[in-house]
Amino acid sequence: MYRLLLALLLLPALLPPAWAAHAYAQFGDIKYKPGFQHFEWVNPAAPKGGEITLVAPTTSSQYDKYNPFTLKGTSPPGLGDLVFETLLTGTLDEPTTAYGLLAEDVSVAADKRSATFRLNAKARFQNGSPVLAKDVKYSFERLTSKEAHPGYANMLADVKSATVLSERSIRFDFKQGSAELPLIVGGLPVFSHSWGAGKKFDEVIMDKPIASGPYRIAAETFGRDISYERNPDYWAKDLPVRRGQYNFDHINYRIYSDEVVQTEAFKAGEFDYIQVFIARQWARAYVGPKFDSGEIIKRRLPSRNSSDFQGFLFNTRRDKFKDVRVREALEATMDYEWMNRQLFYGSYTRVQGYFPGGDFEAQGLPGPDELALLKPLRSKLAQAVFTQPVPLPPSTDAPASLRDNLRQARDLLAEAGWTYREGALRNTKGEPFTIEFLETQSQGGSFGRVLTPMFKNLEKLGIQASIRIIDSAIMQKRMDVFDFDILTTRIPGREAPGSELRDRFSSQAAVTEGSSNLAGVKDPAVDALLDKTLAATTRPQLVAALRALDRVLRFGHYSLPQWYSNSFRVAWRSGKFGQPEVMPAYYQPEVWLTASWWALPKKD
Repeated sequence: MYRLLLALLLLPALLPPAWAAHAYAQFGDIKYKPGFQHFEWVNPAAPKGGEITLVAPTTSSQYDKYNPFTLKGTSPPGLGDLVFETLLTGTLDEPTTAYGLLAEDVSVAADKRSATFRLNAKARFQNGSPVLAKDVKYSFERLTSKEAHPGYANMLADVKSATVLSERSIRFDFKQGSAELPLIVGGLPVFSHSWGAGKKFDEVIMDKPIASGPYRIAAETFGRDISYERNPDYWAKDLPVRRGQYNFDHINYRIYSDEVVQTEAFKAGEFDYIQVFIARQWARAYVGPKFDSGEIIKRRLPSRNSSDFQGFLFNTRRDKFKDVRVREALEATMDYEWMNRQLFYGSYTRVQGYFPGGDFEAQGLPGPDELALLKPLRSKLAQAVFTQPVPLPPSTDAPASLRDNLRQARDLLAEAGWTYREGALRNTKGEPFTIEFLETQSQGGSFGRVLTPMFKNLEKLGIQASIRIIDSAIMQKRMDVFDFDILTTRIPGREAPGSELRDRFSSQAAVTEGSSNLAGVKDPAVDALLDKTLAATTRPQLVAALRALDRVLRFGHYSLPQWYSNSFRVAWRSGKFGQPEVMPAYYQPEVWLTASWWALPKKD
């Protein structure tokens, strides 16, 4: 009996792995074969040296810690990408494939219930100590603890355990077979077991990271600007996945709390590159002699990325937003078509679903693949999910009109118990309907132009709305504890959305402070579809699960969809930088820049 039990326990280890290679692909499509020399989107002969000065890509006006993995506080820009490394690294021309970095080999079990990584013997932290399996396990345990940002625990919820097999070998076991989880654990940030040793992880604040990345912190005006220096002894500089990359000796970040000041600082030469997110600012502020002469290059870079979701989120934890009819009514108060003509210079496309413009966006009535997932959830879903086309944001294009939209909104509000009396829209208790929109100071009041016409429409329904402009740090704190009525958010698109969706939409995340589930989605049908999404082992399965998820979320009316652009607006100083000839396919501009650009020799 003992021998039989032992044989059963050893059986998974004796099965041949489905994957044992230099790379792992979620759907099996690896572009670069063993022995490749470099990625196509880099210049392998790019010179090293020089510097580039960037602006913080977020709205944070300061930083107060060196630990980017905890909830409280703000870490400096660039820290996560430049200083920390992962077992596997992605490439900017494949969306769901990753290649060995700290790990030189990855083996995935045939049933996809485990992944084993063998570490590169050359891998070193910046203090010279080797990167070992115990460091990987330590990082995993720290990141999934209650002391870390809850997003990591949500993302890694289906990882059952991490087991050190040898000094440089570690196995992750999963609660269910998953084609995505090897990529998720392969993307786990790894740091030394001596970083913050003896402290709780959320007490590791001022300890500078002990990591393995190509850069280390060089100089800073703490809380404000920061500079990173390239490590001349960087252990991976000759690996194919790093050849031609991270060429600047110094990468500097400047931090501004005001967008107007930031724009003028760029024109004055205080930093070298910026990405612009506001259409009006791009059209009206990024003009003038320096742009006309070519001293500053202004470009719209093409994007093949899945489009970003952007919208106003309703905090459904508040009683006034609990009724889906109220949320649906409020969507009708935005006249997007007018705004795109008058305010945005016709440069945007309307967001319709949570995965805009790609294969994952639900369309019309559910197809057979969606129905196979939705029918078992029929008791948890509104009948409209099966009988009506997926909801689209209200339009004011003829034959529709703003007037008709507001009438429908009035009727929905009345059905939900909100009627106009005594000069305001009131519930059965007589309480007036008020809404507060939050905006950060660093956004420069840009949403005021958008909200002013919306407020007029809300007033017609008897709703009193206001904007509260607050500091970025206070905004983050209020988001962490879900203390808001409505705020705007942008979620970068992914070519294969997966584990991060649990932190964004699951019932558990809805009650976890600091999670990304800002809207408070708490729906068993959504939870079930998240499980189907994470269990997908083929792209068709993933497409069906995400379309069904998008459909159910849109019938929940958790957001007022905004808009997106299918290109990147960027500007940089000419004559200072070289770029590879090949543009990557799937990228964020700053990641591409810091990874593959280089400094040109200074002109005499």
